Amino acid sequence: MPRYSVGMTARTLHNVIGGEAVASTADAHLELIDPATEQVYAHAPISTAAEIDAAYTAAESAFRSWGRTTPAERQLALFRLADAMAERAEEFADLESQDTGKPRATLVVDEIDQSIDQLRFFAGAARDLDGRSAGEYLADHTSFVRREPIGVIGQVTPWNYPLNMAVWKIAPAIAAGNTGVLKPSDTTPLATVRLAELAAGILPPGVLNVVLGDRTTGAALLQHPTPQMVAITGSVRAGMEVAKAAASDLKRVHLELGGKAPALVFADADPQKVAEGLVLAAYFNGGQDCTAATRVIVHESVHDEVVAALVERARTHGLTGGPREEGMLYGPLNNANQLERVAGIVERLPDHAQVVAGGARQGDVGYFWPATIVTGMRQDDEAVQEEIFGPVLTVQTFRTEEEALALANGVRYALAASVWTSDHGRAMRFSRDLDFGCVWINTHIPFVSDMPHGGFKHSGYGKDLSHYGFEDYTRLKHVMSYIGE
Repeated sequence: MPRYSVGMTARTLHNVIGGEAVASTADAHLELIDPATEQVYAHAPISTAAEIDAAYTAAESAFRSWGRTTPAERQLALFRLADAMAERAEEFADLESQDTGKPRATLVVDEIDQSIDQLRFFAGAARDLDGRSAGEYLADHTSFVRREPIGVIGQVTPWNYPLNMAVWKIAPAIAAGNTGVLKPSDTTPLATVRLAELAAGILPPGVLNVVLGDRTTGAALLQHPTPQMVAITGSVRAGMEVAKAAASDLKRVHLELGGKAPALVFADADPQKVAEGLVLAAYFNGGQDCTAATRVIVHESVHDEVVAALVERARTHGLTGGPREEGMLYGPLNNANQLERVAGIVERLPDHAQVVAGGARQGDVGYFWPATIVTGMRQDDEAVQEEIFGPVLTVQTFRTEEEALALANGVRYALAASVWTSDHGRAMRFSRDLDFGCVWINTHIPFVSDMPHGGFKHSGYGKDLSHYGFEDYTRLKHVMSYIGE
């Protein structure tokens, strides 16, 4: 297997099909652009229909044996893959930083170690499937339930957390006995290709296949007749298109889509602790996170104090710069289209909005956007209703708990939210009434492998991480045996 080392000039990436690096026959290729320098550093194929067919053929062939392996065998394979990644943590951090522009100094702890932990979690989950005990629910008949792998899975991952999202997709699928074909984002394929290369030396050929390409490649992969289930992390638009296409073939669908997370700040919260938590939660990864804190909804009595604390904290700790610069919280936005989107939303802010921090592109080279805070927002404003997916934090005020809840729930997204208060009863009421898949109390953004991630409404359905995410990649079969004489 070729190894793609950071520093090679305009290298060409390959698909990984049937456990082998396969040079593409595609005529069209993508240029991979360094988001910090805007320089081309690699080329990736826009894979053909024939190459997608070959990947699915390999996955189908592998499933015949992989689907019958024991949980212990699957667990051991994932443990070995996790160990292989741990041995190469610095290499993976280099690849992720090259693709995304993220600060290199913190990538091992912030993301690579998380991916390793998630592989190990699902390795353990492989041997812990729940099921009812066998019993006689009808006289002279014994029933039991088998939990089985679904089969071949088609998966597409986004550009904001390339390696993490690849692991979120493949680890539970493989642990449950499935095989699959995965397409990483067209702008961030390096670490996913490297992961597939490592897996080729550990998993049987065809269990994990990676094909590269653009949006049309992803659509072809998800619409292919072979997979029994398709899973994506992406935009609401993409999720709707996948769901429509899957419905025509009755495929199972797993969708992790957008977010517009509110942070409800009550008068009894400590403004400094709020600012410390929310600046990290809003600007980590440049706000390119579906769970990022994007809407501060603050009690009117402490509005000025909280905004002042946010602005000061953003000025000192919400810094953006190149991946090798010291002291940076986040790097550039991932691509030119995303920079254009963020700039467009800020440029279209209504007259009643006030930009109190940031608000314009930083520098002339690289897709840098500074930590931005906008006050005076109203519920029907574009910046409040639409996912920006960038380092922009909006601020609204409320007077009553009822108003705060209405503002928080009054968007089409329902992925994550947080409540900042010292009143335990209030925190519990809001954790019940907030219509979001995750509610944090006096914190915002931490994840653990053991707990489910996934939202409601336009944020999609299905769960990643946790035992619930594992079960999403299985199916149930009832077996009944006549035991009478």
